[in-house]
Amino acid sequence: MKKVFLVATALICLFLNSFAQKHTVDKVAAVVGNNIILLSDLNQQYTQYLYQGNQPNNDIKCKILQQTLTQKLLKQQAEIDSVMVEDASVDDEVNKRMRYSMQRAGGQERLEQFLNKSVLQYKDEIRPSVKDELIAQKMQQKITENINVTPMEVEKYFKSLGDSVPEFNTEVEVGEVILNPQLTRAEKQKFRDKIEALRLRVKSGEDMGVLAKTYSEDPGSAADGGDYGFIDRNTMVKEFTAWAFKLKAGEISPVFETDYGFHFLQVLERRGEQVHVRHILIMPKTTPESLTRLKLHADSIYNNIMGKKLSFAAAANLYSDNKESKYNGGMMLNAENVQARSTFIPVDKLDPSVFLVIDSMKIGGISKPDLFTAPDGKQGYRILYLKSKIPPHKANLAQDFPKIRDAAQSDKINRTLSEWFEKRRESTYIKIDDEFNTCDELKIWTKTTAAK
Repeated sequence: MKKVFLVATALICLFLNSFAQKHTVDKVAAVVGNNIILLSDLNQQYTQYLYQGNQPNNDIKCKILQQTLTQKLLKQQAEIDSVMVEDASVDDEVNKRMRYSMQRAGGQERLEQFLNKSVLQYKDEIRPSVKDELIAQKMQQKITENINVTPMEVEKYFKSLGDSVPEFNTEVEVGEVILNPQLTRAEKQKFRDKIEALRLRVKSGEDMGVLAKTYSEDPGSAADGGDYGFIDRNTMVKEFTAWAFKLKAGEISPVFETDYGFHFLQVLERRGEQVHVRHILIMPKTTPESLTRLKLHADSIYNNIMGKKLSFAAAANLYSDNKESKYNGGMMLNAENVQARSTFIPVDKLDPSVFLVIDSMKIGGISKPDLFTAPDGKQGYRILYLKSKIPPHKANLAQDFPKIRDAAQSDKINRTLSEWFEKRRESTYIKIDDEFNTCDELKIWTKTTAAK
C-alpha cells in the first residue's frame, strides 16, 4: 500500500511539475563555458526522478544541477579531444530507459497519459541529455583509463588508513555446476503448437497487442502488448534480430526458437538501422520426465568427480549451463566486484540456498546434486564445491592484497578526477543562477567563479 501511495504521489508531482513548466517562462539555470543549462532541462530530470517513485525533495534539484555541471565540463573537454559516441549507442540507451519507464507505468498508453505527450516526443526530448551523459562517461573513462597502482602505492594507501582499516566478514570461494533440463522434440511440440495457434489468430485479424498481454510470457514486454519499441542489430539475441531486420513493416515472422523459448514477431515500423517490433513469447515448461533424465546425468557427473575421473573445473567446463562461471573453473564471481573478477564472496552476499548447502561442508567438499529453482523460476540440478573459506578478520596486505589494491586504485582515480575538475573549474567561465545559492553542493562551483 505504501508503494502505491509513493507512486501516486510521484505521479501527481510529475503532473504539477509538467504543468508548471508549461506555464512559466524558461530561463538559464547555469552557464559552463559555451554550454548553457536550462531550468526546463533540470525540471525534466526532476520529473524523471519523481516518476521513478521517489518522494518530492527540492534538494534533489541541487544534485541534478551539480551532475549536469559536471557533465557539461566533461562534454566541453570531449569536444576538444574529439571524444564522441555513436548514434546507435544513444538510441540503445534511450530505448532501454523508455522500456523501463513503460514497464513501471503499465504500458505505453499509460506512460503517454502520465507524460501528456507521445513516447516518440519524449524520446526526442531526452535524447540530447542522454547523449551528453554518454559522452561525459566516455570522457571520464579516457581521463582515468591509464590509472594503475604499484605495490608500493598499495602499501602506502594501506598505511594511510591507520585505525580505519576495514574488517571483512567471512568470505568463501564457491564453485558450481548448473544443469538445466533439456526437453525432447516431442515435449517441446505442444509449446510450439500453442504459439503457432496464436500466430494464426493474429494472421486472421486478431489484435496482436491484446493477445500478447493475455498470453505472452515475456515479463519485459507482455504488459506493453509485446511492444519493444525501436531496436537495433545489437539489442536482441541473434535469432530475434535476424527476423526483425528481414521483414518489412506490417509483416509477421514464422515461429522461431531462442534460448528463451518460442517467439513470433511483427515489424511495426522501420527507421534507418532501427526497427519497431512487438512479439509474443511462450516458454517451454520443465516436465517430470526431463527432471528425471537430468538427475541421472547429474549423478553421473558427481560420481565422476568423486571418483577422480574428472576435476570439478573440467566438469564445469564440459557440462555446466551457467555461461558466467563455466569457463572460470565453475567458480562464482563476487557480484559486487565483477570487474575485478574476484571469486571471494562475503557469506552474507551469497544466495541463501547456496549458503545452506555449503555451511556444513568442509574445505574441498563437493555437494551431491540438489534440485534448485533459479531466479527465473526454472528448476534444475546443481553441484557445489567449497574451495576456500576465510574467517572474519581485520584487513591485512598478505591476505587481502587484491581488495586493498582495488580500493587504492579507486582512491587514485577519485583524486585524479577531483584534480581534473578543480583545474577545469578554475579555467572555465561558470555562472549559476541565484535561485541555487542555497545549494551546498554548488558552493565549490560558485567559489571558483567568484575567484575569477
